[in-house]
Amino acid sequence: MRIVLVGVSHHRAPVELRERAALSRDQATELARRLSDAAGEAVCLSTCNRTELYLADEAASDAERRAEAALLALEADLGPALYRLQDEAAALHLFRVAAGLDSMVPGEGEILGQVRAAYEAGAAGPILDRLFRQALHAGRKARVETAIGESPASVSSAAAALAEQVFGDLRDRKVLVVGAGKIGDLAARNLLSRGAKIEWVANRSADRGAELAARFGGDAVGLDRIGEQLASADVVISSTSAPGWILEREQVERVLPVRKGRPLFLIDLAVPRDLDPSIHELAGCYLYDIDDVQAVVAETLAGRRREAERAESIVAAEAERFREWQASLDVIPAIASLRARAEEIRAAELERAKLNPSERRAADSVTTAVLNKLLHLPTIRMKEAAAATDGVIYADAVRHLFGLEDER
Repeated sequence: MRIVLVGVSHHRAPVELRERAALSRDQATELARRLSDAAGEAVCLSTCNRTELYLADEAASDAERRAEAALLALEADLGPALYRLQDEAAALHLFRVAAGLDSMVPGEGEILGQVRAAYEAGAAGPILDRLFRQALHAGRKARVETAIGESPASVSSAAAALAEQVFGDLRDRKVLVVGAGKIGDLAARNLLSRGAKIEWVANRSADRGAELAARFGGDAVGLDRIGEQLASADVVISSTSAPGWILEREQVERVLPVRKGRPLFLIDLAVPRDLDPSIHELAGCYLYDIDDVQAVVAETLAGRRREAERAESIVAAEAERFREWQASLDVIPAIASLRARAEEIRAAELERAKLNPSERRAADSVTTAVLNKLLHLPTIRMKEAAAATDGVIYADAVRHLFGLEDER
């Protein structure tokens, strides 16, 4: 059986092209089922960054054509962006995907769960079952034995990590989110995941602000009321499109006596900036702008890349193990046929000897031991040859020498 991969990803296709080939969980399951009706096994992995079809079939070229046709049926313009891999190259690719090494952000953790979901929803037989199980093992191993997924790797996650450094613990810390766009949403999610409470959302559009506030269990306030919340807030995240300061030094300075020395952490993710830079000069106020946060991201990404080198070696070793297993499949039928033929001859000769029960038991034990010892080394050598890519040659030679061609 051959393994075939045909796919499209963020490496060669922009988002406007990828989104046309993106499939829901149900659609991916249905496509895998349809492909498995023609090919023996099929799994469809579809995420925001990739849509990949994995097939196992005796005829690699036929499987590849079916996979290409399925993807082009989703979007006719995918052709130039498609990539095609087979056998060990396809396995290595999947192992790298599962480990987060093929992601936009090295080590991102969501992909491992997506690979597992695709495998469970697909139509995997013995080959793809082994492939995906080992891919999941490789992905987990890379995360356990390296720190590839530990550091924040986006502006939003880095901002939350900085806030945690200031307070030590974000549990029940009150957050004021200024700006209800995508950046503010992501930053709020990251803070919430670390235990903080989104108490207020301020936005120019009251409806959008109320929607985001409701999602996080907070209150919507107008941009003109930001100053009122500073007495109680612990963290301020701002990301609006305002042309000037929405929060000035004097506004913050007025509430400092009420805060009684409690630290105030402010993150300005807007371009142009929302928060007066001189706020950072005030006692107990910690202000970071987008460049500060980007520097943290760059530093942590560099650390992830160093860890990625270690993860690459783990994944390569796992891929080599899979290659050896797949190669051994070429010689297993020859080994089985050889042992079956030898056993057939042994049993026939014992029958011809017409031994009494006692003699038969003794002869059976001795001849079985001789047979096992005689075939042990050829079995080992054929498996070793399979791992070294000579397995087919050895298997064909054994079939020819012992007249096993008719049993192939």
